[in-house]
Order: sequence, then structure tokens, then C-alpha cells
Amino acid sequence: MKKFFLIGFLLVAHAMAGQTIHVGAKHFNEGYILSEIIAQLLESEGFAVERHYNLGGTLVCFEALRNRAIDVYPEYSGTLTAEILKESNMEYASMNAALQERYGLEVSAPYGFNNSYALVCTRDFSTRTKILSIADLKNHPELKIGMSYEFLKREDGWENLAKKYALPQKAVGLEHGLAYQALTETKIDITDAYSTDGEISQYGLIVLKDDQNFFPAYQATSLYQKNLDARAKKILSRLDGQIDEKAMQAMNGEVLYEKKTFAEVAASFLSTKLKITTQSGQPTSVANDVISKTGTHLLLTFSALLAAILFAVPLGIWLYWKPRVSNGILYFTGLLQTIPSIALLAIMIPVFGIGTWPAIVALFLYALLPILRNTLAGLRSVDPLVKKVADGIGMTRFQKLKWVELPLAMPMLLTGIRTAAVINVGTATLAAFIGAGGLGEFIVTGLALNNTSLILRGAIPAAVLAILIEIAFTLLEKVWVPKHLRGSK
Repeated sequence: MKKFFLIGFLLVAHAMAGQTIHVGAKHFNEGYILSEIIAQLLESEGFAVERHYNLGGTLVCFEALRNRAIDVYPEYSGTLTAEILKESNMEYASMNAALQERYGLEVSAPYGFNNSYALVCTRDFSTRTKILSIADLKNHPELKIGMSYEFLKREDGWENLAKKYALPQKAVGLEHGLAYQALTETKIDITDAYSTDGEISQYGLIVLKDDQNFFPAYQATSLYQKNLDARAKKILSRLDGQIDEKAMQAMNGEVLYEKKTFAEVAASFLSTKLKITTQSGQPTSVANDVISKTGTHLLLTFSALLAAILFAVPLGIWLYWKPRVSNGILYFTGLLQTIPSIALLAIMIPVFGIGTWPAIVALFLYALLPILRNTLAGLRSVDPLVKKVADGIGMTRFQKLKWVELPLAMPMLLTGIRTAAVINVGTATLAAFIGAGGLGEFIVTGLALNNTSLILRGAIPAAVLAILIEIAFTLLEKVWVPKHLRGSK
């Protein structure tokens, strides 16, 4: 009997060890901390966890969950009600029922704190202008208003708030982490805030009174797949009612001002509040982190570049032979370049999910135009007299292409590939917004935390990669292109 019990226990343990839960996080400080708490809590109970942080705003995270690219992420009841369900003043139970019915998703019980949106200003500004409430803004049309990009267009955001209060000001968009710096430097007068932001107490900001109760409650909770493992749901329920506003604001401050990592803050919370010891709070080497993310960045860049070369060069040759359709296809690939990078990456989520694949596909699309255009231009630039000589000695179309046209077009072809490679190195930094990793993770996280050193940790290696690519292609040109074809460089 003991043998059967032991075998059964081992089988269950093996199944648990092999089960991976994908945890997502929105692109802001509190989202990272809460997601890391979720991840470490699940790991402490034997689940394998994959982290997908920096997933842009609400809709990117929600689409990733709907498409099963992630299993769980922290969300807020007010956001779910206004942005996802397009309702107002829903009871918590009604909201959960609607999510199950429409999307097959569930929410846990609230963590215990309300992180409401608010408008804030500096104490000096409030004292000078006598502005203490949102209604007071109506009499000051000259004010400079700077809002986070998501807040500008949300149902519970600036546009509807301005209508509710009849505010005359026009707001400009800012990265949330940079808005506080702009506020303290008096470059803007008012910005939006989360009520648990560590910056409010750090800078002594004044939270303007919401006279007309425009903002709903934003109870923090875990949003997950309805069919998430029952044991995982039970584990997550240990967070119910365990975090109050003061504790959350303190954790935000630890990351922002004490420069602790999300993992360290999450591990400290679990140890102090739930008496759970984890190994995830150990700091990692900066050098190892940079090397790892550089490797991911190179994988994204050159996977997409190789795919673009294998597709665009043959296509360019075919268009050279079929000039009637060339303009239409070149126009289409040019049109792809006009799509903003973030928008293109977001479009990829319903089709490819999040992570490496959608990023590679997006980078592939961006690399097409320079390679295709230069392939076609290079082949068209070959001297017609040389082509006639090739025809005169009896070369077939493919022989002429191999021995005459492609060698003569090679300088321009390599220039197109080099341009595509440099474009991809820069654009790949944005792939962090859909969980693809790379050097963009440092930049995106640094923006969220207003941490210049973290931004530079990603920006400098990316710039160095671009320079190295330029050098590499210069050397490659010397090997592959005869000296008399290299121009005057």
C-alpha cells in the first residue's frame, strides 16, 4: 500500500513540476511588483513560472490573456468594468460573472487595496492657485496638463473626465514614469496618478478631490483563465485581503527610491506577510543580465533579417523580371513601414500571441522594404550594354543573373541589407512591450521607473550593436564586392 501511495505522490509531484504558468504584467511599477508576488507565490508551491512583463497597457495584457499567451496577471476592477466590459458601477460579483460569460475569465477576490486614478499637483502649485479639487481646474484654462498615454483615451480617462467637469484644457501625452519629473520641474501643472504611487508621498503631492465621484473603485485583483489549475487558484487566493494601500505604496517606494528589484520587494512581502521563503529575491549580475538580453536582442534581429533576405531577394529578382507588378508590391511594402512599431506589434498578438514569434514577424515586415527596393534598384542599374554582351555569348537568364547581374548589383543589395539590419536593431527594443525580451526590457522598465541608468543599460548596447553591424557590413563589402564596384568610400 505504501508503494502505491509513494508512486501516486511522485506522479502528482512530477505533473506539478512539469506544469508551467505564464504570468503577465503591465508596463508600470506596481504591475511588475504584483506580478512578481504572484510568480514567486506559485513557484513556492512547486509550479514552474514563465514571466512576461512589460506588456504595454491594459488592452495588450488583456488580449494576451484572451489568446492564452499568458494565464494570469494583476488587474483592477475599475479598469475591467470601464475598459473591458464597457459598463459602469458594476458590483464585484456581477463583474466576475460577466467576465466568465463573455471571455471565459475569472477574477480572484481583491488583494485589499483600492488603487484609484487621481489628478495630482505639487503643494506649491496648489497653495499658489488655491486649487484643491478637479472642479477648481475649470477656472484655469491656461494650465499645462500632462497625462499618461493610456489615461488620455480610456473610458474612465481624461476625455470623459474633461466632459464631466467641463474642463477647457487640452492634455498632452507623457510616459507615466516621466510625468512626475515634469511635474516637479514645473513643465506641467497637473498629471494623472495612481493613488498608491510612491511618488505621491515622496514629492508631497496634492491629490485633487474628485467632487463628482467620476473615478470608480479600482480594487486590485488577479485576472486569470477560468480553466486555470484549481490548485493555482487556491494558492492565489492567499493574497486575498493581504495588501492595503499603505503597504502597496511602501513597496512602490522601495523600488523607486531604495532601488530594490521587483524580485527583492516581492520576496520581502511574501516572507513578512505570508511567511513564505523564496529564492527569487537574489540579485542577478548586471553583466550576465546585459549579456543574456543582448543575446535575445541579436536572436530577434538576425532571425527576422535572415527571413527577410530569403524572402525579399528572390522577390526582388522576380519583380525585376516582371516590372509591371513591381510598383504595386513596392508600394505595399512601403506602406508597412508607415505602421507605428507599437501598433504593428499589438496587431500581432491575436495571431501569434506574445513573445518571440510576433516580434520576429513584425521585424521581418519592417526589413522587407530596404532589401526589396535595393535588390530591384541594383539589378536595374546594371549597364544595358553588359546585359547585351551576356546575351550575345549565349548566356541563359539564370546564368546572366548569377554571373553578371547579381555581382554588379551586390553593392546596392548589401546596402539594403545593412539598412534593414540597423532598423531591426532599433525596432527590436520595442519588442519588450509584447514580452519578447531583449535590450528593450531595460529601456521600457527604466521609463516606467524614470531610471536613467536602467534606460542607458539597454540604449548603449543597442547603439553599440548598430555600430558593430555597420563595421561588419563594411568588411563584408570588401570581401564580396570587387574594389572597382565599391564606389568612392
